Amino acid sequence: MCRLLWVRSERPFQISSHLERFASLARESTEYQGHGWGCAWLEDGDWKSYRDIRPIWDDDLTQFGATKLLLAHARSAFRDEGIRVENNMPFVDGESVFIFNGELRGVRIRETGRIGAEKIFNFIKRFNRFGRLPAVQKAVDVIEKRTRYLRAMNLIIASPGGSELATIYNENSAYFQMHRCHQAGESIVCSQPYPGENNWQPISNRTIQSL
Repeated sequence: MCRLLWVRSERPFQISSHLERFASLARESTEYQGHGWGCAWLEDGDWKSYRDIRPIWDDDLTQFGATKLLLAHARSAFRDEGIRVENNMPFVDGESVFIFNGELRGVRIRETGRIGAEKIFNFIKRFNRFGRLPAVQKAVDVIEKRTRYLRAMNLIIASPGGSELATIYNENSAYFQMHRCHQAGESIVCSQPYPGENNWQPISNRTIQSL
């Protein structure tokens, strides 16, 4: 299972300052998070992205500049399968960026995608005509009903105009519960609090909301 990070600020912040702390928690995670990583950030109104097959803690995180919106993902591949850089998140389609952490067993939906997370991303977009938050709510509801067992489904989808979060899990809240904090004009959501920081609040299970 993977680790997720989302950061938004009214003023530009240094991407490396968050990636370094994110890399530290990924390295110390109870589950291995070294099957590659990636990030996406807004630059002059457009998405830029980076993915690498190395663990995030082995990469050069000083190569990135500043942004007002950042998403990052450290991957723990299901059953150690499909370890290829093209399977790393974030997935970017031009307008939207998507990151996911979880495990679903026996999913009965028809959708395109190389791996399950990409299929979920594409499935959500089917409902975009209803609006971004309703699309996530509708898709999550359908996926849950068509899944034999949902161990966890944490996702964030972002566009320049807004971001949405869904977090649902049926076991191991210590690992799957998402957390959020506000500090120095920044709003941050992460799979777990940054190391050594105590100003984080847990996000309730079964939360689906705009960020």
